[in-house]
Amino acid sequence: MTETPPPLSDDELRALEEEYDPEARFRTVTRPIAILSGVVLFLLSVYHFYTAGFGIPRATTHRGLHMGVSLFIVYLSFSSLARNRHKTDGFAVLGVPVTDWMLAIGGAVSAFYVPWIYSQLAFRVGNPLPIDIVMGTVLLVALMEAVRRSMGWPLPVIAALFIAYAYFGKSMPGILVHPGADWANIVNHLYLTSQGIYGTALGVIATYVFHFVLFGVMAQKIGLGQLFIDLATALAGRFAGGPAKVSVVSSAMLGTISGSSIANTVTTGALTIPAMIKIGFKRHFAAAVEAASSTGGQITPPVMGAVAFLMVEYLGIPLRTILIAAVVPAFMHFFGVLVQVHLEAKRLGIRGLRQEELPKAAKVLREGWLSVFPLILLVWMLMSGRTPFLSAFWAIAACMVVYLIQRVMAAGAIEGIKETAAGIYEGFVAGARQSLAVTAAAALVGVVIGVVTLTGVGFKIAFMVTSVAQDWATSFHGVLAVLPFELFTIQTLTLLFTLLMTAVVCVLMGCGVPTTANYIIMVAVAAPVLGMMNVEPLVAHFFVFYFGVLADVTPPVALAAYAGAGIAGANGFKAGNTAFRLSMGKALVPFVFVFSPSLLLVTQSFTLPDFLLAFAGAVLGIVALSAAITNWLLGPLLLVERMLLPAAALMMIAPELVSTLIGATILGVVLLRQYLAGRSGPTPEPAT
Repeated sequence: MTETPPPLSDDELRALEEEYDPEARFRTVTRPIAILSGVVLFLLSVYHFYTAGFGIPRATTHRGLHMGVSLFIVYLSFSSLARNRHKTDGFAVLGVPVTDWMLAIGGAVSAFYVPWIYSQLAFRVGNPLPIDIVMGTVLLVALMEAVRRSMGWPLPVIAALFIAYAYFGKSMPGILVHPGADWANIVNHLYLTSQGIYGTALGVIATYVFHFVLFGVMAQKIGLGQLFIDLATALAGRFAGGPAKVSVVSSAMLGTISGSSIANTVTTGALTIPAMIKIGFKRHFAAAVEAASSTGGQITPPVMGAVAFLMVEYLGIPLRTILIAAVVPAFMHFFGVLVQVHLEAKRLGIRGLRQEELPKAAKVLREGWLSVFPLILLVWMLMSGRTPFLSAFWAIAACMVVYLIQRVMAAGAIEGIKETAAGIYEGFVAGARQSLAVTAAAALVGVVIGVVTLTGVGFKIAFMVTSVAQDWATSFHGVLAVLPFELFTIQTLTLLFTLLMTAVVCVLMGCGVPTTANYIIMVAVAAPVLGMMNVEPLVAHFFVFYFGVLADVTPPVALAAYAGAGIAGANGFKAGNTAFRLSMGKALVPFVFVFSPSLLLVTQSFTLPDFLLAFAGAVLGIVALSAAITNWLLGPLLLVERMLLPAAALMMIAPELVSTLIGATILGVVLLRQYLAGRSGPTPEPAT
């Protein structure tokens, strides 16, 4: 039995989240600044709550107001150097350096400037005044620094490279060459038009994402997160490897209200990781299970890490269509993690939780059913066709009503009302604070999008990738020509190589970049590649989204895995490798739904037979591959079985009837051999 790590205190968990999540590294501020920041953040949440229910103002005004206030608070909340966030260096006013005050005010003023001159924009776009160039430059600098402080270097570096590409276009090699643009034209396009900073990315954050971040905070406030953990423990805890399965199920539930994989890892991992280690799982495996499960929250409807709302804007389709499309792929991810956890528990002989260690599901629901009501209301409104922000308005209002009922029942009428007011204030402040970094990132991503539309680089990259993929496909097809039958056509191989290169790019670009920002960049840079291969837009967007999310568990920047390793006292790199292996469902299924779009249920080419074939093949393929990785099915595998099962998995995952039947036959033979061996005597030595 592995020695259990001591439970971490709330302060230690907070420090751990700050270590691996730049968005949580808030500086220590003086009381006046804390009050100022709190009041401004509360008012920002009140503004968004009101506009969600009673109407959103003109887009540029709404986006500029949201960005300006957020930038102002970013510079009060985040230190220029993470290691100095608990002290103040140099000249300061109320504990905040003068340079930070200058950046805060400059960023806010330059953000408010465009809405202020909105009536004149029609005459200024294409012919900016010197003051326009100055303001645009100030905002670009403020955004770069705000994102660096709140999220790290990757995104500012990407934005700077894109700006350099726009400026030095004439010096670019080969197909990447373009006429170039001077600084005035670059600022004009990025600052004064809706193609850049004030574009779709910022609009989605200000119009949709903020409300769902606020809903997630308020849902946690009324105990919905704890209810999910208790219910998952009651349902899954009794089975082999109980705490690990609790981690998977609870993370799937929490994913419905949360969009942060690191926060999910710390929240549920504080309970599940020590429990996994206690019953016999290795430390790195326990950390990996929690990280892989928590990262799955990014792809779980209805929030999907806020990407669902971006898809609405980019694809122009109803939100409920996207949510339906996300159901099966999300199931496949959690199913893949669950299968590997189960097989690992069986291989190691790890028990489930004892009856006395389990809460009663009926009791959990009886005591906490009221907490579920806002989520049910939210899902019902979204699926019935209401707008996302109106759905969020009523869901947040329901959270406040539930919180009032809970406080009054616990503390009486007068004290309950006081506690409710204080709790709502804290929740509104926390919700706005959690949106600061993603707002700055979305605005900066607008720079990348603006350069793409200014230079056309997205289609140039698409042409380069598809050309290379076609060359590789032709060469590989020539090698396969020695076979007496055609296994793959050149067109299929070209698409396969295009997908592989796109997947690698998405994972690399996702390192250290938040989900929403990564998705927006991939839509501009990678999605056109798949479009040139005639992949349906919804399918292409899901593909780049899934591989962008994988970066959270892909070394060397597997932040969620490192956070889990911090709780487990394990090696972070080892935990990251294991978490990536556990997430293989998320890595394989995108290839399935590209070749068989019916798996997304709502695509133009959906047919029930295609869906059933793809679904069954994916499920069986995940089982086969999980067994090969774990070296266990009904018992330990022979070496030849461990070699055959990955091939069988690939055959079943390929959505084609003959290959699926061949793969299923191989899996069936292995199962039969293991079953008969188990009945006849000792199992053979496992493969090494």
